[in-house]
Amino acid sequence: MKRIILSLSFLTTAVLGGFAQGQNIKFTEYDLPNGLHVILHEDHSTPIVNVAVMYHVGSKNEDPKRTGFAHFFEHLMFEGTDNIGRGEYFKMIQANGGVLNANTSHDRTYYFQTLPSNQEELALWMEAERMLHAKVDSTGIETQRKVVKEEKKQSYDNRPYGDLMEVVFKNAYSKHPYNWMPIGSAQYIDEAKYSEFMDFYKLFYVPNNAVLVVAGDIKLDQTKKWIEKYYGGIPKGTQTIPRPDVVEPAFGKQKEVYHYANAPLPAVILGYHSPKLGSDDAYAMEILNKILAGSSSSRLQTQLVDKSQKALAVMSFAYPLEADPGLSVMFCIPNQGVDYKDALKDVDAEIEKIQKNPVSKEEFERVQTQVETDFVQQNAKIAGVAENLATSYTYFRNTNLVNSELAKYQKVTPADITRVANKYFNKDNRLVVYYLPKSMEKK
Repeated sequence: MKRIILSLSFLTTAVLGGFAQGQNIKFTEYDLPNGLHVILHEDHSTPIVNVAVMYHVGSKNEDPKRTGFAHFFEHLMFEGTDNIGRGEYFKMIQANGGVLNANTSHDRTYYFQTLPSNQEELALWMEAERMLHAKVDSTGIETQRKVVKEEKKQSYDNRPYGDLMEVVFKNAYSKHPYNWMPIGSAQYIDEAKYSEFMDFYKLFYVPNNAVLVVAGDIKLDQTKKWIEKYYGGIPKGTQTIPRPDVVEPAFGKQKEVYHYANAPLPAVILGYHSPKLGSDDAYAMEILNKILAGSSSSRLQTQLVDKSQKALAVMSFAYPLEADPGLSVMFCIPNQGVDYKDALKDVDAEIEKIQKNPVSKEEFERVQTQVETDFVQQNAKIAGVAENLATSYTYFRNTNLVNSELAKYQKVTPADITRVANKYFNKDNRLVVYYLPKSMEKK
């Protein structure tokens, strides 16, 4: 969701001193009888509170003929509730000095708001209202159909390279529901009946499919009382939550796709099936991607952009996914006059170097420090801590991962980088997308 309400700028920069000083993030967790998992983190360094709910539903949980439902609900849940007027949800948070937003991935949907701590009860009540009394009605549905279709036009269909990741995922996964992006299909949203939206709400937006995190300037006993007051009476979902168990087949050989689109220059995108989120190899893969194209001093940037000037831009990143396999993506826009297949050869040359030659101690330590710094900085803000607590439990049922995960990055060695590069970055395990201007399409 693009809408963000901003007020009291200190809210977005509040720092939790404890983690930055190397102390563990302390938390309390428990389950309500209805299955809602509650995580509380108390920190009085700044008078703010973050209230967040993560629902374990993303685009991979959708019917292939109804893609986009998870993302659609991200919008619909701001319509209002039985006790919050239509369009008033944002206004109420703003009027009380808060910020809020939501986002959807392939694997989960996340709602959060940060307010002055004296408005904690308000935030808890409002999230409970969405869980129990959201306006899933024809007016809200029709309103958000228009909003979502317009978002897709502006962010995907009419923007240069806008559908790039859609093309990558569509071709990287042939069986698994990672085949589509969370934005889904406007056609399917249009075709869906009111009853289908209500069924989705009753199936996934239930306490036993959610994690509630309250972090910041709170008093545990009082917070627990409010949680019991507002969430204790919400009925537990009675249906079995569907979890895809599809096994995505290996590529077996290099898969090449030509895609013609709204693009000023050609691009070459590589998609490698990669280790599952949370595995040891996944942490090594994240560092490997940063070595290749994670900064101004990375290998692809230095060689293709700065020295040979064969590329205008390069990127490399691990796309975190709950199921196996994940996806690692490389992206290169060749410079004008450079053949896109020649640019691919140069990218392959850099991959081959990292497969055959050990990463130097200096380069490895520089990138590892960068990764560790990014991790620590995220946990240095109330909002970052809340999301990491929710993610750790939702994906791994291990909330303390918020404290132990840094050690997993630190455990990676230069030898791991070489091993992972050879294991995953081979041509039999990749998709190559030639993303080309429509003017290059043969008539």
